[in-house]
Amino acid sequence: MKRIKGGEEDSKSSTSESPTEACKKVRKQTGEESEAAEVGESSGIDWARLPQELLLHLFQYLPLLDRAYASQVCRRWNQAFHMPELWRCFEFELNQPASSYLKATHPDLIKQIINRHSNHLQYVSFKVDSSTESAEAACDILSQLVNCSLKTLGLISTARPSFMEVPKSHFISALTVVFVNSKSLSSLKIDDTPVDDPSLKVLVANNSDTLKLLKMNSCPHVSPAGILCVADQCHGLRELALNYHLLSDDLLLALSSEKHVHLEHLRIDVVSENPGQHFHTIKKSSWDAMVRHSPKFNLVMYFFLYEDEFGPFFNEEIPVTHLYFGRSVSKEVLGRVGLHCPRLVELVVCANGLRPLDEELIRIAKHCTQLSAIGLGECEVSCSAFVEFVKMCGRRLSQLSIMEEVLIPDDKYSLDEIHWEVSKHLGRVWFPDTMPIW
Repeated sequence: MKRIKGGEEDSKSSTSESPTEACKKVRKQTGEESEAAEVGESSGIDWARLPQELLLHLFQYLPLLDRAYASQVCRRWNQAFHMPELWRCFEFELNQPASSYLKATHPDLIKQIINRHSNHLQYVSFKVDSSTESAEAACDILSQLVNCSLKTLGLISTARPSFMEVPKSHFISALTVVFVNSKSLSSLKIDDTPVDDPSLKVLVANNSDTLKLLKMNSCPHVSPAGILCVADQCHGLRELALNYHLLSDDLLLALSSEKHVHLEHLRIDVVSENPGQHFHTIKKSSWDAMVRHSPKFNLVMYFFLYEDEFGPFFNEEIPVTHLYFGRSVSKEVLGRVGLHCPRLVELVVCANGLRPLDEELIRIAKHCTQLSAIGLGECEVSCSAFVEFVKMCGRRLSQLSIMEEVLIPDDKYSLDEIHWEVSKHLGRVWFPDTMPIW
């Protein structure tokens, strides 16, 4: 037992404390010291007495499982494990062992979070596999987050169908709990979910002043009127991602209104569900209004169309900055891209066919003066045309990803010679790719 030094201190403690209280105090001190001694025995450092702020900083760098192990070292480390600051950001990983090799958040930990830390959560995401069971488990957790005010929410499916197989009423009910209780939601990622127009109205009614990012690609139950409601009332919206069928002239004009902040990022996925699908046309005047209001915004477009479905696109000037063709695209369409996409910064063509793209590539280099990145897959370009393209673009081409089989040797350059010629114009060493990196 530790002896209390100093007569004055001893006399004070004897007059102010009862024998029982004194014994408890000594036992407590002895317990803390023995606990600290066990922790620091091997290193000579009193790890149990690290400042709380330092413990918090250290715990933030640990994976969740390691953090849980560390919480068993001593009482103070266990207290640090439950500090609210460590639970503001959390990703629930929900996977079925029979159908997924990914790790999953332990059910006991989920219960502990809901019971003890739900009011601390602010930045939450759910990563689920393709099973309906995992998606339903995510909805069950969302339904219980009634005491938290989330700032960001992401629902991520590692494979389809996931959330789309959950009963719509179950999903909407769970999402509504978050929309109603959050009040300060700034970022929402709900791709491939059965969200609908009424639930978006609830979102707007409770979070219109704070919402800045909304990603909702492949949400078939949302109509153009539903997304227009969001744009009309969420004037702080800076990033938006959606499918082309939700894009309209009214939406672009709403995003271009004086009340709305400058948009920074607009992503549009143009996807064909069935061959021969009809696509509407967006007026050039609507795009012009968008550029006048937000002159620096990025317009990212992903095309997954069949060749005969490109009729409504690239007939007039369009302010696209990043353009990706996931399926085969014709020479004619790429020619129109060169004429009508002056803001183009990045272009990726995964496939074209067997006709060389010499003229189209030269046209793109001439008219798309901001182009700095290009990737070509299953296409054909003569070596001479490719060198001319690189020469016209010069050193602004920060990324040049061209498959080796794309380049066709001609009477001016062989495959061995083109490496040196292109490197000379780029100002750095360059080689063709042997496999796509985009």
